[in-house]
Amino acid sequence: MIQIETNTGAVRLTADGRLLLAHSDAAPALFLGKGTPETKMFRGNFEVTDHLSVRRPLRLTEAKGHTLRFAEPESGAAFTLTVTEKEGCIRFHGTAEGGGFNRCWIRLPAEADERVTGGGEQFSYLNLRGRLFPIWTREQGVGRNKATEITRLADEADGGGGDYHTTFFPQPTFVSSRKYFFHLENYEYAELDFRESAYHEIGVWSADVRFTVGAGEDYPTLLQKLTALLGRQPALPDWAMKGLWLGVQGGTARATELRDRCLAAGVDVSAVWIQDWEGTRQTSFGKRNFWNWQWSEALYPGLDRVIAEDKDRAWMGYINPYVVREGSLCQYAAEHGYLVKRPDGGDYLFDFGEFYCGVVDLTLPEAYEWYKDVIKTNLIGFGLRGWMADFGEYLPTDAVCHGGDGWALHNLWPTLWAKCNREAVEESGMLGQCVFYMRAGAAGTQRYSTLMWAGDQNVDWSPDDGLPSAVTAALTLGMSGFGLSCSDTGGYTTLFYLRRDEELLMRWLEFSCFTPVMRSHEGNRPATNVQLYDTPELLAFTARMTKLHDALLPYLRQAARQNEAAGLPVMRPLFFAQDCETAWRTDLYSYLLGDDLLVAPVVEPGASSRKLWLPEGEWIHLWTGKACAGGDASVPAPLGQPPVFYRRTSSFGALFASLRTL
Repeated sequence: MIQIETNTGAVRLTADGRLLLAHSDAAPALFLGKGTPETKMFRGNFEVTDHLSVRRPLRLTEAKGHTLRFAEPESGAAFTLTVTEKEGCIRFHGTAEGGGFNRCWIRLPAEADERVTGGGEQFSYLNLRGRLFPIWTREQGVGRNKATEITRLADEADGGGGDYHTTFFPQPTFVSSRKYFFHLENYEYAELDFRESAYHEIGVWSADVRFTVGAGEDYPTLLQKLTALLGRQPALPDWAMKGLWLGVQGGTARATELRDRCLAAGVDVSAVWIQDWEGTRQTSFGKRNFWNWQWSEALYPGLDRVIAEDKDRAWMGYINPYVVREGSLCQYAAEHGYLVKRPDGGDYLFDFGEFYCGVVDLTLPEAYEWYKDVIKTNLIGFGLRGWMADFGEYLPTDAVCHGGDGWALHNLWPTLWAKCNREAVEESGMLGQCVFYMRAGAAGTQRYSTLMWAGDQNVDWSPDDGLPSAVTAALTLGMSGFGLSCSDTGGYTTLFYLRRDEELLMRWLEFSCFTPVMRSHEGNRPATNVQLYDTPELLAFTARMTKLHDALLPYLRQAARQNEAAGLPVMRPLFFAQDCETAWRTDLYSYLLGDDLLVAPVVEPGASSRKLWLPEGEWIHLWTGKACAGGDASVPAPLGQPPVFYRRTSSFGALFASLRTL
């Protein structure tokens, strides 16, 4: 598979006929550098700067078998690149000796019309070409577009506006339309730079670099290889993929009353998610949970009995890797040395939004096992069958941990957090029954987390941080190896002038219906948002969407099993059906759900129709049964009938046709 051709001062490396590395003195592909990092962090919003003093190209000095040796002439430093083949992929390991270098850049040949996607979970763009993407887990940001008023206001308030690249789940991985994937195995700060037409440049803040390249004939083959490397998610239990996970809060009486109100209206409630099961506090941001992971009997009296008696649905809670200063868990962790430290040796307590928390040191074995036991005892043992495993992005760069410093561990932290949750589930014998879902991630999270959610979208229609961004997030995440995701139906972030209205909620319900999991959220300011239980009309609409979702269970089950067996995401870009420039357009906001459904959610307010594009083949409009050929189309999209099509040849055709009667 690997061919290495050398000439005087030049080398070309190909695999399966694809040129992957081309280096010469005139056009170098490898560089070393020296930099001094600087970071500012406030409530998970990071400003990362590199003060670069040196960047120098390398010169090929020797090629022997699959080992390439380079030199940096000015300093005399050496760089050795070893190339091996393993399990159908090509593994690269480059390491520098001498010169004090701490930065490395690799350039891969590119074609002018080449398209790339992935980068972890990206919200603004499906095709990443033409832009630079820092790989640094952080808060998503509010608005995520420096040209918008909402981002300006958020930046002005606390620097939390974000940008097109800010994400909870960055990953130095991309998939190319040339049918190969690249994955950088380092966890240090990195950048994927796709701004040049002739090459892609990957930079990493290390002089010891490992990366993997895999090639294939099609995208399913690429994802099968990528997920074999990173890990795959187990198929979700049936209860998780049917009905609605009803997000409510406010105590036992309110939670059960809203559950019963929804059930009486015909809503299939498969789970009740109470994020405040451990108590609440009020901040200027809105209602926040009290981060001491024990049942709040004051707020939820008799909750243990309610959970035990409700045999027809799961009850779900909330946890994150931080413990609030005033809580008993933080006190216990501090007494036993389980918290991440400051450089001066004290416990690192920092502001999460008008309250201070400690960070459990997940690299300290004793702390890790203790926190895992908190999950096993206080959540699973209490009767919860799932939870939001929130956060994981906030590790400060100057933190001192048992396993290293904050710079080295920051990007790895979400995977450690996922691993802790997964082991708690497995050791409790509940894998396949419990579902925990996360917003933060990194390479390897695929192996541990059972589900991702898209984080804290605004309650609006904005492309970068509203309903449309949840579509893009699911697709890029799937192309990065994580094929099971959901979103907060109706959005979450309610700040400044933002308010959720009925139309947005209904359109988001339509979208969620055609995803693996339907889950609602009241938002950070529930009282100012329209809720699905507010009116008989909204309840009836929600009930119908849950019935549609229930009917899709056999199909969703098959798609989830494909993800488990071969890494095929449940939600897939349209280029899986037809690989052309149109299928890569970010602004399509359409996707394949499994093999045979094409979904085009309505992502603009006031719309009664939807323009879309269908890949080649014959497609059947779900609601009318009308056959449509591939190409541009415009279809009616009244509320309750989002544009959905299925392949005429689908073995699930009878099931899809039956949805018209619901």
